[in-house]
Amino acid sequence: MFAQSLNMSYFINEYNRPTATFADRLLVLENVRDGEVTDAGEFYHDALKLLLQKIPDISSIEDWDATNASARIICHALGAERYAAAAPELWLVVENFDISRSFHQGFVNQGLVMQDALIALGQIGAAEYVPHIAQRLTDLNTRETSDVETRRRVQRAVAGSISALEDLKDPAGYKPIFFASTTTSWYDSAIKNIASLALPNIVEDPADIIIEIIRDTSVAPPVKYEAWRDMLSSRAPESSKARVAAAALSTGWSYPTSNQTYQRFLREMRVSAIDTIRVMGVADDSVYANLERSFNTSFVTPNPDYDEIRRTLNCLSAIASDEAVQLLLKFLRELHTRRESGPWGNRERQVFSWVIPSLGATKTQSEDVALLLNTIQRSRDYTGVEQSWAGDALRELGR
Repeated sequence: MFAQSLNMSYFINEYNRPTATFADRLLVLENVRDGEVTDAGEFYHDALKLLLQKIPDISSIEDWDATNASARIICHALGAERYAAAAPELWLVVENFDISRSFHQGFVNQGLVMQDALIALGQIGAAEYVPHIAQRLTDLNTRETSDVETRRRVQRAVAGSISALEDLKDPAGYKPIFFASTTTSWYDSAIKNIASLALPNIVEDPADIIIEIIRDTSVAPPVKYEAWRDMLSSRAPESSKARVAAAALSTGWSYPTSNQTYQRFLREMRVSAIDTIRVMGVADDSVYANLERSFNTSFVTPNPDYDEIRRTLNCLSAIASDEAVQLLLKFLRELHTRRESGPWGNRERQVFSWVIPSLGATKTQSEDVALLLNTIQRSRDYTGVEQSWAGDALRELGR
């Protein structure tokens, strides 16, 4: 076979020959590649070192094209052989062929060499370069351009960065890949899809990273909401999703904005977080204050948000903790006061019809709850139907 009979000494000498041109060295690399030689990592590594030394000697388009083609062959080979010792030189390739660098007039950087070098860094497991690759991707995320050709070249480097970070599976790579995946990202849909598919392969439980994104005041609500949805679809345990839900609910109320679109995203994140807390539990006590705010703010408004009110009540009744029962009791007391002294209208009666069965569903043994329900059941201030609601709740509580 050709691979077996290939005389590597001859090709090494030819590649290192002082009079060899860029085209000559490319021909050597093509012959070695086509010979399907295995265990040639050292050869390709040495070839890369020489290629980097010769970059300042590039003086023509032909030299430039040969250098690009040579670098790509070497990167592919080193990556395929998992040749870890070449990591420093592969990073130098990224730097020398960075899409943002300016070369001699007429030399067009297509981004392909940078892409291949980044992919190779991931393949060889160059974990020490994660911070550098993550920073490169962060920078690329902000380099929006309307020029079609520039956009195409930059996105090649983006794809290489994502591939490397996905292979290296370091949490530091999650954030820049997430921002590349968002609907507000300037990348084409194909790149966004690559980023979205990579996220679950980097870290199974991205809770701490997602919380940081959600709480970051510089991140717009649509992106916060996307981060929350990514958390829900992750393989993280329920306890982690509950932690992020607490942060999402809190941010849903604490982010100041008069932008109606932003307000809509914040509300969607809040109600989704409330539903998650109902199923997965309370991660910290901030949840109760924010559930109370969801109820009160949605109730005391010219246009009540009955959906958020109902979700909040369902959440509290499912939690059924002492704190949850006390909140439901507080809501009922406020409604009872309104029934006695006003105002009492359709809004109050509707919410009243939900609060009472929510308390019954908690199965609480609170005497305060039983006392108030008994009072409502006997009070002439209430209609027969309203009194029956209290009676049904008492029976559910075993009273």
